[in-house]
Amino acid sequence: MRNDKLRGLFEKLGFSNVQTVLSSGNVLFESSSKSAKKLEGIIEKTLPEHLGFKSTTLIRSQKQLQKLVDKKPFKKMEHSQRSSLNVTFLKKKIHSDKKFPYKVENRDYTLLSMDDGVVCSVTDLTSAKTPDLMFWLEKTFGKEITTRTWKTVERILKGMGQ
Repeated sequence: MRNDKLRGLFEKLGFSNVQTVLSSGNVLFESSSKSAKKLEGIIEKTLPEHLGFKSTTLIRSQKQLQKLVDKKPFKKMEHSQRSSLNVTFLKKKIHSDKKFPYKVENRDYTLLSMDDGVVCSVTDLTSAKTPDLMFWLEKTFGKEITTRTWKTVERILKGMGQ
């Protein structure tokens, strides 16, 4: 999806200060509505009507992302060619009885934490790929999720501060 089309749609919906971050469907915007659930519903309904595809929409506020960054879930870890630091946002909060950090059996990824509808994980890229992790996460938590690298989350938060 081209960023200009996506921005245009959000502007047509009446959102202000619309910007896209990278080319991965990240849209920053302001709205007078404070109901993320209502806004998610409007956007999810509009995407297929105007852009021809369905997509789960997850909205997080600047305050929510700042709280996540302040927790420093990836202490002393680096996103590199050898490891991928990932954040998965869940549409619905899910209770898990897993003890964290949780090493996924027979897989080279570890879930570091799960809190407030967010799963933080690290993938060993020397023996696994991020799509493998995403498949496992979808199988475990359902399709109403989205995963971003930690660097992308930081970039989104930085964009919100402008």
